[in-house]
Amino acid sequence: MAKKRKDESAANIKLQKPDRSGPTEQTLLQMAEARGLFAQAQEKEDANKKAARRTNEGGGVAEPEDDEWPELSATTERILDTLLWTVSLAMLHFTFDVLVQHQYSADRIVWPSAFSRAGQAFLVFALLFYPLHPHASNPTIIPGIPTRFQPIIRQAIFFWSSITAGCYLIHITNTYGYLAVMKQAPSVGCIWVWSVIELDLPWAVLSLVGAGSFLWQRGYSIK
Repeated sequence: MAKKRKDESAANIKLQKPDRSGPTEQTLLQMAEARGLFAQAQEKEDANKKAARRTNEGGGVAEPEDDEWPELSATTERILDTLLWTVSLAMLHFTFDVLVQHQYSADRIVWPSAFSRAGQAFLVFALLFYPLHPHASNPTIIPGIPTRFQPIIRQAIFFWSSITAGCYLIHITNTYGYLAVMKQAPSVGCIWVWSVIELDLPWAVLSLVGAGSFLWQRGYSIK
């Protein structure tokens, strides 16, 4: 009975569409704008910026604004870029060195020698990376040649380096003794990886195809 009365009362309610007209009274944004709150907030923000600059000029400690950080020069960016890459390559050399030692002499890994060789690799790669890696402050790799040919020359150098390092690494790991492999494989492997990274995708793929063709033609194994 109660359910029936409930249905009858609901049926007597008239259905209406919602009112989609705009507000007839002022909104909060309009009220804030009318009272000048936005202007006051902007003035306060400008005053805080001026106070921060005065504190900085007076020897106090103040954080600079996002657009006030000094930009690094092209040479500084190039040096930092070189450090980042050479540290990564030195770590890769250390990893390859430890893996090769573990493969041929798992019980005799000489850690001080591995760290020393990684440091030497860092210096060598820094000397190679700084002039060869493309950068805004280093558009010319060979002076006297037009700028439009410089990227082609750089790609040719890394393509030749990739093919040579890849084929040589495959050769020594399949024909040389373990002492020669332990001495040469980490450095040659790093040069190979770096060269492939520097190449554009089509040339990188072509260099890997060349190394694979050398492996197949000589009948070597990658095991």
